[in-house]
Amino acid sequence: MKRREFIKKAAAGVAASTVFGPVYAQTRRRFRLRMATSWPKSLDTIYGGAQDVADFVKAATDGMVEIRPFAANEIVGALQVLDAVQQGTVDLGHTASYYYIGKSPTFAFDTTLPFGLTVRQQNAWWYFGGGGELMNKFYADFGVIGFPAGNTGVQMGGWFRREINDLEDLKGLKMRIPGLGGKVMSRLGVDVQVLGAPEIFPALERGVIDATEWVGPYDDEKLGFHKVAQFYYYPGWWEPAPQLNLYVNLKTWESLPKDVQETIKSAAAAANVRMMAKYDAQNPAALKRLLAQGTKLRKYPNDVLREAEKQAFELYEEMASQDKTFREIFESWKKFREENYRWHATAELSYAQFAFPKV
Repeated sequence: MKRREFIKKAAAGVAASTVFGPVYAQTRRRFRLRMATSWPKSLDTIYGGAQDVADFVKAATDGMVEIRPFAANEIVGALQVLDAVQQGTVDLGHTASYYYIGKSPTFAFDTTLPFGLTVRQQNAWWYFGGGGELMNKFYADFGVIGFPAGNTGVQMGGWFRREINDLEDLKGLKMRIPGLGGKVMSRLGVDVQVLGAPEIFPALERGVIDATEWVGPYDDEKLGFHKVAQFYYYPGWWEPAPQLNLYVNLKTWESLPKDVQETIKSAAAAANVRMMAKYDAQNPAALKRLLAQGTKLRKYPNDVLREAEKQAFELYEEMASQDKTFREIFESWKKFREENYRWHATAELSYAQFAFPKV
């Protein structure tokens, strides 16, 4: 389904209410809001999440509320979106919260943690497991409110110039990888780099980095990583369900009428569903094209996966002992994860292991 058709249908239920349409246009003032994003426009699915929010809001309010998204570096850099929203440079931002773990490791819960929740589990935790309330309590200290506005699902494990046969092959490797996944990789001996999307290909091409991760076949093909790195690893254990987030400046949010607030929340939720569906539709063909061009698909060795998981949970416990906010959210998240893992192992995993073709 094309974006405009989807947005029109998704917004119809909202616009049909007496609040919107002609009555809305006659009785409410216009709002013009700016949104910074962390994405280049060439990544139509991930940048498309921001555009979906803008399109939904405009359609649902009969054009009375317009949000203008800007690509990375048009207003601020890819990794400065939170600062721009917090400072009021822009009204909204579309980004990945784990880019900001330098401010607090707690930001990671709003995106993903290594060996964490799948996309369905992340949504369940956020909407019904107390995650949203905990995260927005945390965000209030940064002057923003946040909502899920996209997800890529389980990502791939990155592009490498050489094969990774064991843990020793990671030592000294220069790799672009953000978030807590980067911290775990650092504990495995990797020299971790954090770069925005526009910077990655040139760094990999020039040998400034030896490896990178991004999302999955559809986006990775667009960024051209297969042209400068041969080996494509899976699974992306550090990003089992990276959620993208819509930030709104808290003062801006509080100045908006309640119905506009609800429309923005609905727009974010629609973008959250649409992005995952689009990736699921586009990744299979993209992977097939990459393999046809000579990409070599590889699974991470079991010793790498086992040690990475061990290091990840040791890291979480260390952070929980040092940061009471991280500890509060980690305890909620960990309990939810354990319960959901048991349920999904019973239903989802058993079905997948039987029905899915082996790679």
